[in-house]
Amino acid sequence: MSGYKVEICGVNTSKLPLLSNEEKEVLFKRILNGDKKAREDYIRGNLRLVLSVIQRFSGSSENVDDLFQIGCIGLIKAIDNFDITQNVRFSTYAVPMILGEVRRYLRDNNSIRVSRSLRDTAYKAIYAKENLIKKNLKEPTLMEIADEIGVSKEDITYALDAIQSPVSLYEPVYSDGGDPLFVMDQISDKKNLEENWVEDISLNEAMRRLPERERHIIDMRFFEGKTQTEVAEEIHISQAQVSRLEKNALKTMKNYLS
Repeated sequence: MSGYKVEICGVNTSKLPLLSNEEKEVLFKRILNGDKKAREDYIRGNLRLVLSVIQRFSGSSENVDDLFQIGCIGLIKAIDNFDITQNVRFSTYAVPMILGEVRRYLRDNNSIRVSRSLRDTAYKAIYAKENLIKKNLKEPTLMEIADEIGVSKEDITYALDAIQSPVSLYEPVYSDGGDPLFVMDQISDKKNLEENWVEDISLNEAMRRLPERERHIIDMRFFEGKTQTEVAEEIHISQAQVSRLEKNALKTMKNYLS
């Protein structure tokens, strides 16, 4: 990260406003009433929080403008989720969110480098999406986001995909206190339905040894390419139950084949 700059992302940091607690309270009440100008003023009045956070990463090789943009996303999330009825100062609530956003960026950006223009497009799309949700109280379509920022929907899709961090297939996504569900459990494969397995006599024999429900689950999961969610809906049990029955069936088959 380069040395401290007075101007970051076109913002003159030496002239940032400093809001009093009374001003913050007034602005936030206006924000809750849908005042966009108050929201912009509140964001600008709290950019010093972003600066204080990104200065902690002065030893990083990351571009300070990029870190500032990421920190601003954390600041916006903090504003949108802050509850003024709680006896907590906004800065106390916001700093961990800004810090978390920057740390996630550094972690995810460590392995895959994305061009500056792609990141800018992605950040604009994310910011526009948040504004449209706030304005219309519903999830905007990709076309609505594209119209808002003047970028084609194809470019937005590409940019958002580019900044997504890779996820391990073994990352747990849900647990009900028993066996966790992993990302790989949610993925269907409709192109490779393991035809070679069907031709394997030993495998067919192993499947015949399974209880009827478990055999049906294995058939739907690995030969029909259905997700655990789809299987659960079809046989009217929970996804967690499907996961456990599937694991038990595979273990039984493995023991037989070995």
